[in-house]
Amino acid sequence: MSSPSPGKRRMDTDVIKLMESKHEVTLLSGLNEFIVKFFGPPSTPYEGGVWKVRVDLPEKYPFKSPSIGFTNKIYHPNIDEVSGTVCLDVINQAWTALYDLSNIFESFLPQLLTYPNPVDPLNGDAAALYLHKPEEYKKKVQDYVQRFATEEVLKEQEGGGSDSSSDSSLSDFSEDEAQDMEL
Repeated sequence: MSSPSPGKRRMDTDVIKLMESKHEVTLLSGLNEFIVKFFGPPSTPYEGGVWKVRVDLPEKYPFKSPSIGFTNKIYHPNIDEVSGTVCLDVINQAWTALYDLSNIFESFLPQLLTYPNPVDPLNGDAAALYLHKPEEYKKKVQDYVQRFATEEVLKEQEGGGSDSSSDSSLSDFSEDEAQDMEL
C-alpha cells in the first residue's frame, strides 16, 4: 500500500497536535471533520463563553483553508448568527500552508472576538450596535453567552436528545419575534 500524501500527513499531524493541546476535540467522521470546544477570550464580553466550533478540512489542506463555523449561537459582527459562518480574511483569503489548526484557535478566533471588524460584517445588526452603542453591544454579547454558550447549555444540548430540550433556548430566543409576527 502506498504511503499517505504529504497533504494527508500534514492534516493528520495538525489534528493530532490540536488534540494533544489544551483544546477538547471531538471527531465526527475521521480526522477531516471535527468539533473543537472554544472558550471566549479573557477581558472581552465573550469571557466565560464556551462554543463548539465545527471544522471541515478540505482534501487540499493545508494549501486550502479549513471551513469553520460556530455551532451554538454567538453575537458578533463577523459571524453569521444563523449559520455560525465566520468572516475572517486570514482564513477565507489570506490562508497559507504556513498556518495550522492551532493558529485558528489560539490566535485568529481570539483576535476576532477581541477586535471585531464592523466594516465587513456578516451580522449587520451586531456591527451597527458595536459601532453606535458599544455598551448595548457588550450587554447583548453577554446575554448570548448566558443563553447559548455556557457549559450547562452545551450539556443540555448533548444530553437532551429530544427536539424540545435542544431547541428550547432557540424557541425562548425567538418568542418576541413570534409575538411580532402574530400581531
